[in-house]
Amino acid sequence: MSLIHVSNLTFAYEGSYDHIFDNVSFQIDTDWKLGFTGRNGRGKTTFLQLLQGKYEYSGLISAQVSFDYFPFPVENKEVGTLDLISSIHPDYAHWELMRELSLLHVSDDVLYRPFSSLSNGEQTKVLLATLFLKENNFLLIDEPTNHLDMKARKLVSDYLNSKRGFILISHDRAFLDNCVDHILSINRTNIDIQKGNFSAWWENKKRQDKYELAENDRLKKDIKNLTESARRTSNWSHEVEKSKNGTRNSGLRVDKGYVGHKAAKMMKRSKSIEHRQQSAMDEKSKLLKNIESSDSLKISQLSYHKNQLVELENVSIYYGEKVVCSEVNFTIGQAERIALTGKNGSGKSSLIKLICGEELNYTGTFRKGSQLKISYVSQDTSHLEGNLTDYARHNGIDESLFKAILRKLDFARIQFEKDISAFSGGQKKKVLLAHSLCEKAHLHIWDEPLNFIDVISRMQIEELLLEHSPTLLFVEHDREFCSNIATKVVEL
Repeated sequence: MSLIHVSNLTFAYEGSYDHIFDNVSFQIDTDWKLGFTGRNGRGKTTFLQLLQGKYEYSGLISAQVSFDYFPFPVENKEVGTLDLISSIHPDYAHWELMRELSLLHVSDDVLYRPFSSLSNGEQTKVLLATLFLKENNFLLIDEPTNHLDMKARKLVSDYLNSKRGFILISHDRAFLDNCVDHILSINRTNIDIQKGNFSAWWENKKRQDKYELAENDRLKKDIKNLTESARRTSNWSHEVEKSKNGTRNSGLRVDKGYVGHKAAKMMKRSKSIEHRQQSAMDEKSKLLKNIESSDSLKISQLSYHKNQLVELENVSIYYGEKVVCSEVNFTIGQAERIALTGKNGSGKSSLIKLICGEELNYTGTFRKGSQLKISYVSQDTSHLEGNLTDYARHNGIDESLFKAILRKLDFARIQFEKDISAFSGGQKKKVLLAHSLCEKAHLHIWDEPLNFIDVISRMQIEELLLEHSPTLLFVEHDREFCSNIATKVVEL
């Protein structure tokens, strides 16, 4: 066991006028299985890069372990898988590698194929197994679940649960709960570490938020009452002062010693109220700083003139001679939220392309309602660039509504001035989701919409879909999201 010390860490990207980290300090035990959470753009990936020494920073990071990053960058994917493993870890023992691959249900034959021929899931498993073979290393695992189907996620999660000594960035709640024993969270104003899994951390956060909101209400009432008391005391003091001079007009003698004593008491009470008022205001200013804004979202979906929007009957899709999926049967009706599930490569994206109007070679019966308007969210964000104003204008959506949705999804106003290409992966995905929420459509089709999206935003999106019940066809491997949202599951 050793410790990773972070002291007074301050960092901002060159040319940027906002700090990612500002004088933060904490320490991490290298035996921990540490889940790393926080809203998009808070600096999770940046912190992993700082641990690797990729940027200059102020403060101190000290550790007695070496750091390895996942996903490991593979420049030439045509290389043989066994050769790639040797280049990452030349001193590995073959029997140990076979043991790790067995735990991940990876067959021996993948070692003798080009790395490029492996599926996304197989590539993830091979790289994780190789990196965990290295001694005295601490693994920095950044979003391993993206593009993994549910079965692969469970396998990888069980595998990580058998290990120790890593930081894991993931926004999949079930995945985190199964394989971490501590949570590192980047909050709005600080960085916090707690023992336990994600659900334990989330319950603690909700309790803390509830306490702070109740305390905030109490202090607001106290400040209001103290303000009224201060005003009354001021009025009384003013009346006492007037009474000193009252004899000149009335001819009565006034005991000025008594009046002075009474005025002094009023002044002392006034000072006491003022001190209590300031203390209450100081206490209030310490609250609510880490309560995350999660305002409710809205979606304005068009109503279609028929109950049934799409029908597929015995549909098989082909790429050349290859059958991508065969004899698929399902319908999409008004207000249905359909989860399209299946292993990677089972044809989910191809079915989505067919429904969206792309010309594909298929057999069977496919019917789509006439004049049906579809809003589509793609897996791919690589095409996003330019500023948000130009993006909204180019795509014909209301700029004010578009930016208001992004604000609710935790975009700071400063983000509106940046180029979209500089956004984090989660922020780019939020741009696509906000675009879709702005569009007037009969049917929303979302292909892996939650990749890179932070947990709190996922919960906001869940609440939106449950409240407004739009017609939705979606592909998503987040088990909890699917079980909460889907009214129907189509498994390929």
